[in-house]
Amino acid sequence: MKISFVIPAYNEEYYIAPCLESILREVQMGGYDAQIIVVNNASDDGTEEIVRRFPGVQIVREERKGTGFARMAGLQAAEGDLFATIDADTRLTEGWIETALGEFERDEELVGLSGPCIYFGIPRSYKNVIQIYYYFVYLVYIVNHNILKKSSAIFGGNFIARREALHDIGGYNTDIVFWGDDADLSKRLVRRGKVKFTFKLKAHTSGRRLAAEGILKSGLRYQLY
Repeated sequence: MKISFVIPAYNEEYYIAPCLESILREVQMGGYDAQIIVVNNASDDGTEEIVRRFPGVQIVREERKGTGFARMAGLQAAEGDLFATIDADTRLTEGWIETALGEFERDEELVGLSGPCIYFGIPRSYKNVIQIYYYFVYLVYIVNHNILKKSSAIFGGNFIARREALHDIGGYNTDIVFWGDDADLSKRLVRRGKVKFTFKLKAHTSGRRLAAEGILKSGLRYQLY
């Protein structure tokens, strides 16, 4: 199966190179068929210049700011059987592609897959709290997915889905600027098939937003939406 990686980027000149390097490393190690798209979301720094240093990486421009607009633009340009959306400050862990492909190959009903983020650049005291938070997320996921069957758990910066399923539900909701977009996508995607959260699909990501806003506030806002 071919994977299209889509990376929304707004002024990410500091983080975009390590992100792309981690994807290319995974692709080259496994010899996978992959398309890599960076959506320049109205950046006014050197983001696009840095991306151009990576041969084969496609650039799509989306001047309307917001992850919904950026991911939708990426979805429209994607050609793969699977559509993976990774944040610009995220780095794939070793074996990420192998894990994702294995999940989709084993279960034809699976349409979406997500996992937790391992944060870097945050105080050490945050790490235990984050671990507890993810256990709480998993508990909520079990209830919503297996009992209520109305939703799942999606982290947009570490997510992969069948491209056809995303098209079937109309893609991303561009009316949502940021908070609530993952929950909205989850609710619509579970009507199409299984949406799974697994601790096996881990990704490293910057804790800059978490540190700036506070872990408790960020966690509560995510769960409320």
